[in-house]
Amino acid sequence: MAAKQSTQRRAQRVRRQIKKVAGERLRLSVFRSSKNIHAQIIDDAKGHTVASASTLEKDIKGSIKTGADVAAATAVGKLIAERASKAGVTNVVFDRGPYIYHGRVKALADAAREAGLSF
Repeated sequence: MAAKQSTQRRAQRVRRQIKKVAGERLRLSVFRSSKNIHAQIIDDAKGHTVASASTLEKDIKGSIKTGADVAAATAVGKLIAERASKAGVTNVVFDRGPYIYHGRVKALADAAREAGLSF
């Protein structure tokens, strides 16, 4: 099986488990590349993004050394939690996608949780 197919299957398996427990909660989805990290809060019922944050944004890019480390993920986690609270979102379900809950993904989740987002 090709690497791309196994990655997609893993992401779908995670998303299927999330949908079982999510209920009416919104989804905090994480995308991690080799150079950056992105997070967005998605309303699957309406099909639109409520809030998003990325290391490519000017306010984060100027304050971090690189977009590919734990410090950058922590900054994105804090920013997504702030934007979620402005949008009135306090409780979400965490979608790690095909990535293991370790390193940058865990740092983003921990920072969002500390900033007031619960999941």
